[in-house]
Amino acid sequence: MKLVSWNVNGIRASVKKGFEDVVKDFDADVFCVQETKAQDDQVAEALKDITDYKLYSNSAERKGYSGTGILSKQVPVKFNKDMGIEVHDLEGRITHSEFEHFHLINVYIPNSGNGLKRLDYRAGWDIDFTNYLKELSKSKPLIITGDFNVAHTENDLANPKSNYNKTSGFTQVEIDGFEHMLNEVKLVDSFRKLHPTTFDKYTFWSARGGARERNVGWRLDYFLVSESIWDKVKSAEIHDQVMGSDHCPISLEIEF
Repeated sequence: MKLVSWNVNGIRASVKKGFEDVVKDFDADVFCVQETKAQDDQVAEALKDITDYKLYSNSAERKGYSGTGILSKQVPVKFNKDMGIEVHDLEGRITHSEFEHFHLINVYIPNSGNGLKRLDYRAGWDIDFTNYLKELSKSKPLIITGDFNVAHTENDLANPKSNYNKTSGFTQVEIDGFEHMLNEVKLVDSFRKLHPTTFDKYTFWSARGGARERNVGWRLDYFLVSESIWDKVKSAEIHDQVMGSDHCPISLEIEF
């Protein structure tokens, strides 16, 4: 089974930049998107020509903001949105499809914002999201993917020293929240596990200053897999050659 995840930075803009061709080229069983920046009906309209997949989406109450979606060739056992906590469930950040062997959670974790103004909210989100995952993991193993808005270690961004505790995505609060989730829910960072010494592969580059051309990036997008099914993982890759967003797609292959 092949799964792909991509923060598209606006699904309607992405479609104009060749999103359908990217989906076709990957030919994944499941294709997850984050930051759709559109209401559910607008997402459906934008993706209407992608007929091989069933669309499951979740949009924010605020228009043109956040939002997630799952394109799946296989109809899931069940589809759910959000984590059931009102303060977190207004921004369309979680789409959850239950399959025969696992829960797939597609997430766009809140950015702590300029000046770290949302850092306290983010810390609370991380705790609640961890508890939500722990509860889900009681019934089936988990595959969690999306934009986690954190570089886990100094090996996951080009400039750790200048960003540490100054820039959202690399504060100790966010790192600790991510670490706590991995440990509490017993999850494996698939790319890092399979590529322990690859430190120049990133999934996000600022639009400013030619960052992508110079590969001054961050690894913010992950496939996290329950330890109990880790032995079924065949590959985890970062596809930084694919353009069309300030993020690039990532993929996971797993056999049940």
